[in-house]
Amino acid sequence: MRLLPASFLTLALLLAAPALAQETGIDDDVHTGDAIVVTAPYVRSLDILGNVSVLEGDELARDMRGQIGDTLTRQPGVSATSFSPGASRPVLRGFAGERVKVLTDGIGSIDASNTSADHAVTVDPLTVERVEILRGPAVLLFGSQAIGGAVNLFDRRIPRKVPADHVHVDAIGGYASAADDRNIGSSLDIALTPQIVAHVDASWRKTGDMRSGGFVYGPGIRSALLELAAEELEEGHADEAAERSAEAGRRGRIDNTQSRTWTAGGGLALINDGGQLGISLGYFDTLYGVPERPATAHDHQGEGEDGGHDHGEGPVTIGMKQWRADLRGEVELGDGLFDKLRIRAGFADYRHTEFEGDEVGTIFTNQGVEGRIELAQSDRGGWRGASGVQYSHRDLDAVGAEAFVPRTLTDQFALFTLQEYSSGPLGLEAAARYEKTSVRAPALGFERSFGSVSGALGLTYEIFEGAKFGLSASRAVRAPSAEELLSNGPHIATQSFELGNPDLKRESNWGTEASFKLKTGAFNLSLTGYANWFDNFIYSAATGAEEDELPVFRYFQRAARVWGFEAEAGARLAQLGGFNIVGDVTADMTRARIKGAGLDRNVPRIPPLRVLGGMEAQSESLDARIEVEWTDGQRRVAQFETPTKGFTLVNASLNWRPLRDAQNLTLSLSANNIFDVEARRHASFTKDYVPLAGRDFRVTARASF
Repeated sequence: MRLLPASFLTLALLLAAPALAQETGIDDDVHTGDAIVVTAPYVRSLDILGNVSVLEGDELARDMRGQIGDTLTRQPGVSATSFSPGASRPVLRGFAGERVKVLTDGIGSIDASNTSADHAVTVDPLTVERVEILRGPAVLLFGSQAIGGAVNLFDRRIPRKVPADHVHVDAIGGYASAADDRNIGSSLDIALTPQIVAHVDASWRKTGDMRSGGFVYGPGIRSALLELAAEELEEGHADEAAERSAEAGRRGRIDNTQSRTWTAGGGLALINDGGQLGISLGYFDTLYGVPERPATAHDHQGEGEDGGHDHGEGPVTIGMKQWRADLRGEVELGDGLFDKLRIRAGFADYRHTEFEGDEVGTIFTNQGVEGRIELAQSDRGGWRGASGVQYSHRDLDAVGAEAFVPRTLTDQFALFTLQEYSSGPLGLEAAARYEKTSVRAPALGFERSFGSVSGALGLTYEIFEGAKFGLSASRAVRAPSAEELLSNGPHIATQSFELGNPDLKRESNWGTEASFKLKTGAFNLSLTGYANWFDNFIYSAATGAEEDELPVFRYFQRAARVWGFEAEAGARLAQLGGFNIVGDVTADMTRARIKGAGLDRNVPRIPPLRVLGGMEAQSESLDARIEVEWTDGQRRVAQFETPTKGFTLVNASLNWRPLRDAQNLTLSLSANNIFDVEARRHASFTKDYVPLAGRDFRVTARASF
């Protein structure tokens, strides 16, 4: 397995060398691409099969949080796992974990964030230049398991162009009050020669315990603590009763939610008219707290019950490290059938340790490699596309008394294609992917292989200039993951006993999606409705049983249906003085039901209806925005799942560009959750004892020159 990174590098050099050997000048325009570089390579529009949101610039800086999941929650159809401030992964259309791919320039993050909600994504948003969120059937290009969608994160660690002035610097730094969050990140690109660019970057972030609005604990936990206090008082334990009552009424600080993160990286790229070839090396290091659910049953001897599993060693923290090497190459092939060859590969050595106080609890390691080779077709008579091959290998292991997964080896090989044809107002798109996945656990003598074929077909029609209607249908098949198959043991960080199911079958679904997009000079509108019908839908749910004094969560498989909508609208409302007044609104909703075998239940942790509306005054040097986010309560809950109350957040922000005739320095001030309300994200495992941040004032400076 250690030979694989070298093999990808050798292959890339052999394929790229002839074109890169050309002695040509620099043309920045050749390498910048379109305004929206869709994650599907070389197919720029994706009007039907891809519903894309882009986050960059001032908007990315305004929304930036410590983890990528919390950074993206203002986008349509996006929620977050929000396990803790140090660990939060995106939730797309109600899907999380294996069904959402987090990519770094088209390659997986190669960490353990998809295995459990308490595991952080090994990317600091401070180093991210641009985020693309891809929903819909086009995600088949990156894996049939990504039914919910993909989040593609772009940095400049491998340079894509030569700096116009030979040197380019980006820097961002800020402070946020709710968690005493101090952060800074910077990057430097230097043109060593007219064709060779070097890059270095680093980031640092440190936070204290986060402060919430309202009560720390949800109604269920508060009620249980007060009942326990009454029982303690009846038994003559006045001090214990007072402690339980005080705990039930806790507000503000959420214990053990502190974090510390730093990253460093560098890259080198050769860029000319024949293409480009680059490599990079990066390091990620974080230590963050894992908040614990309070004990809500008698615990006089310190044994702990009902989720308050008391180990005696101290609070749980996770220390995480990753070394990562990446390669990216692109070769211009001329005017033949294929005009570009793209190579992308990554290798990572990942390790995290779950500490209980100063004691080492469980150690997770993951060595992985992933590579893609893609050929882009020339546009011929309105027909264009991209096809490729992809391979990934993962060696995941957990060691310790509370390791809940055995060592597993997962290999996946895939062939994929995306084709597009347009003629007048009509457009057609088709995508297909074949995957072969094998999962092995050598210590158990376990081995299973899964083959799958997935595909999608869509059409779009331009009703009139600026207005398009689209319709698509898809069939996706996903192999169960190693964790879904083989988990078996206590997972103290999530305070649960996790049970896999080695007999799980392939998960398959039929999906359909309809969209309408309207864009005029002063108004834009995007409406999308989707529905998925699953056979053998894999999900984890509480069984109501306990093991090792922890609630048991087991993987089940049933038929399911998931449906919902996403809506976005924006309008230029007026011009007052030197300001353009614009308004925008976003809404999304997902519903999901488990069906079959006599069951008709809700899927756990599905986000409720949400509406976010804002108004903004924009000028050359100053932008001012106020917005209101309303989230409905979630009462459609699964068995043993608690409902979540709705909430309304009011936020405001101000961006100032003080340098006249220049956009390269932005100073920002924002106030989030201005009225300090209690808010809980239903998609979070820990929502009942880790609410969202309370009133939070943020100051950010961003420079680029």
